[in-house]
Amino acid sequence: MPDIAIFDWSAARAYLMPIGGALLLGLLVNLVLRRLARRIARRDSTRARIAQVVILPLAFALPLLFLGAALHAVPMPAARLEAWMQGLRLALFGCFTWLLVRIVGAIEASILRRNPIEVSDNLHARRIQTQTRVLSRVAMGAIILLGVALALMTFPAVRQVGATLLASAGVAGLVAGIAARPVFGNLIAGLQIALAQPIRLDDVVIVEGEWGRIEEITSTYVVVRIWDERRMVVPLAWFIENPFQNWTRRSAQMLGTAFLWLDYRTPMEEVRVELERICRDDPRWDGRVCIAQVTETGEHVMQVRLLVSARDSGAAFDLRCAVRERMIGFLARRHPYALPRLRAEIGREDPGAGGRAAADAVPDSPRAEDADDDGAPAVAV
Repeated sequence: MPDIAIFDWSAARAYLMPIGGALLLGLLVNLVLRRLARRIARRDSTRARIAQVVILPLAFALPLLFLGAALHAVPMPAARLEAWMQGLRLALFGCFTWLLVRIVGAIEASILRRNPIEVSDNLHARRIQTQTRVLSRVAMGAIILLGVALALMTFPAVRQVGATLLASAGVAGLVAGIAARPVFGNLIAGLQIALAQPIRLDDVVIVEGEWGRIEEITSTYVVVRIWDERRMVVPLAWFIENPFQNWTRRSAQMLGTAFLWLDYRTPMEEVRVELERICRDDPRWDGRVCIAQVTETGEHVMQVRLLVSARDSGAAFDLRCAVRERMIGFLARRHPYALPRLRAEIGREDPGAGGRAAADAVPDSPRAEDADDDGAPAVAV
């Protein structure tokens, strides 16, 4: 009879018992910690938030530690054991990096929670939120970069490459500096924005001729929400290297201007009284400025500036549109002669002075309805 291979149960037990026990224990710990995290998520307290940050990375790190201890207890060849331990070390580096990133995120969320921007006077809150968001993104990026670098350094081949690069540090540093210039430029720009704060979250800015609000600030770019719901993505370094307008740098209060081109006979005192009435009746007016001024004169009309104030740029835009519309309606109802029109006076020259041909070319008598208010004939062109 042919020989039948007999399964070596003793060798199998040497592998299955430690590894199986470690896997079962790790699975049990993972389930318990994840259920605990779901239960804690329903609570709103500082301790619950700290526990929720730490529990999930531990739920994956502890089973890996149990498996590492079990692998040392089995009769495995040294080369194979080293390969398994290398994979476990990489996984533990990932868990540790994840834990640090979650800690930074929890600190950021705590600061943002204490400084909400959904209030009327949110200048201080926007300053704190901008610094917190930018610095947290920089910290998270540095943690991830350091974790990847440490994980790669566990490979002997990578360590050898690192030693070779250190031996030629001059050339390698020059090449790396040129290649990483945009990355480090945005990183430094992010730190400058976090400290000097030329822009903050929810600031109203004019970028490349577009009006919008700062919606998001990351470690590499800024998202500007344009008034028509478009999004403009601008590199961080652009705000350090280029001029732009910030309408809410110190305060959100704004002045709005409406220009009207009116006839010279416009009663400016009545215009001022009507402007004050319009502003008092409009809730968007903040009570600071309400002025009507003649700012320019031309050959046929004069320019009148209606200057009003509002609590923010959006209200200022709506208010000046309403002021322009209501003032035109008031003038059309009460003083229609104040609206601009082009008039020409036509007279008869003396025929004896050689102007017979010109006199013949002029109508003998203009229509009565073409005469203006002073009795002088007028022809609308």
